[in-house]
Amino acid sequence: MRPVQRTAHFVLYARSNGLLHARLGVVVAKRLAPRAVTRNTVKRVTRELFRLAELPAMDFVVRLASSVNNRAGAASSTALRKSLRQELLVLFQSQCVSKAPL
Repeated sequence: MRPVQRTAHFVLYARSNGLLHARLGVVVAKRLAPRAVTRNTVKRVTRELFRLAELPAMDFVVRLASSVNNRAGAASSTALRKSLRQELLVLFQSQCVSKAPL
């Protein structure tokens, strides 16, 4: 599967699935987010935005491609959550049926 879209931290893969709805897979490697709190935050934000997006009937896989942990801030800080949310919005809006903002 080839990447459809890339951002600073994520890669989005897509493939048609022959169903009437979209499906999501989230891959968050432990080496890129060693703390469970961070991995869960990434997955939670991804699922939330996927649920709100009006996506075509395809299978989507969102993969964390670069490290999000840093020693300067907490793993689940508001700033981290906000930056991840912005990147994921870009990914999902690139695939939306209607290009209205989420």
